[in-house]
Amino acid sequence: MSWPMNRVPAVWKRFSSTTTIVTKTTPSKAHLHKALPDSVFPHGYALTGLHCGVKKKAEVLDLAVILSTSPRPTSAAACFTRNAFKAAPVVVSQEVIQQTGGRARAVVVNSGCANAVTGKQGMEDAWAMARETDALLTNPATSSETLVMSTGVIGQTLPIAKILAGIRAQSLGEKRTLGSTFDAWERAARAFMTTDTFPKLRARTFNINGKEYRMAGMDKGAGMIHPDMGPPAAPSGQLHATLLGCILTDAAVSPRSLQSALTYAVDRSFNSISVDGDMSTNDTIIVLANGAATAADDAEIDEEHHPEAYEAFKQELTSFAADLAQLVVRDGEGATKFVTVTVEGAPTYADAHRVASRISTSALVKTALFGEDANWGRILAATGSIPLSAPVDPTRVNVSFIPSDNTAPLALLVNGEPEKVDEARAKEIITQEDLEIKVELGIGSESAKYWTCDFSYEYVQINGDYRT
Repeated sequence: MSWPMNRVPAVWKRFSSTTTIVTKTTPSKAHLHKALPDSVFPHGYALTGLHCGVKKKAEVLDLAVILSTSPRPTSAAACFTRNAFKAAPVVVSQEVIQQTGGRARAVVVNSGCANAVTGKQGMEDAWAMARETDALLTNPATSSETLVMSTGVIGQTLPIAKILAGIRAQSLGEKRTLGSTFDAWERAARAFMTTDTFPKLRARTFNINGKEYRMAGMDKGAGMIHPDMGPPAAPSGQLHATLLGCILTDAAVSPRSLQSALTYAVDRSFNSISVDGDMSTNDTIIVLANGAATAADDAEIDEEHHPEAYEAFKQELTSFAADLAQLVVRDGEGATKFVTVTVEGAPTYADAHRVASRISTSALVKTALFGEDANWGRILAATGSIPLSAPVDPTRVNVSFIPSDNTAPLALLVNGEPEKVDEARAKEIITQEDLEIKVELGIGSESAKYWTCDFSYEYVQINGDYRT
């Protein structure tokens, strides 16, 4: 339907005069980033972040370089977007892992330009970034050992000369800023950022069989977030989200077991978050394990030969990945809420995960969260819209709000029957910055979690003029 031009002003005037938009301040995210002691970072890595000229402002970092300096072989694993329009750096990194059998010693990342849907030139540029970074390694191999990641605007080619000059500056000389201190790690994390409001950096120590190891990682993402990532050459799945992440450890893990552990971890972390339900062309999570904390003759942890040690490492990686993934949701563009969606009593994990995903991506649920309206009927509608491996029995379904302050949960639906909801209590819970939506299906024993946020006016403003 089209309006006559002389009607448009009148229609707009009527709409604007009867519509009140209540703005709400986005909560500060400053408390989510803090300095960490150098001792918690894994041994055998050198990192930096610098400005090379992809972004306009000279004070904004846009290039990160990460090197493994361990004398032991470094295992590499990755999960990549399943989007049909995979960006050039995704294709290049997949090829590197396949060609080396899961060995890589470097990662190079640029922000400000995604190098996606850029044709032959994009592929040449991604390989050039890999080769230039290879030259920084001690005794570089004949084939590339560098994984490449890019994030930013889609459809634009890289200013490749500036990027290569920035990488080259990290060879020995006065411009070299590679280091292993917190400052070096923080610079690298800042170089990942686009619309992020803080650098997402975490580190921890852990023990396996009495031996202490360290794990640290960084990621970026605030919009175009609903990842569906899998290992290299995995079959295509549903199209879902740009998210980049890099996790480094000084444990020694075999390449096949590192990939197995990462695939498990990503399914329960990065593939379980949503900001806006949109899948990126560039989503990539990389893990390097360089063995710097182990003796030269110690065997690599392997799921077949060391099942207990492997299980412990897998669970540690999963927990750490979940911590990083949740930072992305907390920094969602314009987000004012951090919401955990828990689905229990499903026939399979996949069923529970699909229902949680559907609730987390419902625009009606997310706008109700922003408006602090306890409209739980939208949650139920989203739950019932997903076909499962066994039919849902509405008379067995429960829905409740779980407050973040450890006070009593609020039942909304019990065995398919609506409760007489205390609207004042519901308002108390939904006005909290953190809350949980719990759905019990009652048709199985499997469960899954998703982490999501609300939709705000600010999200529309950010993405309405992203390129400008």
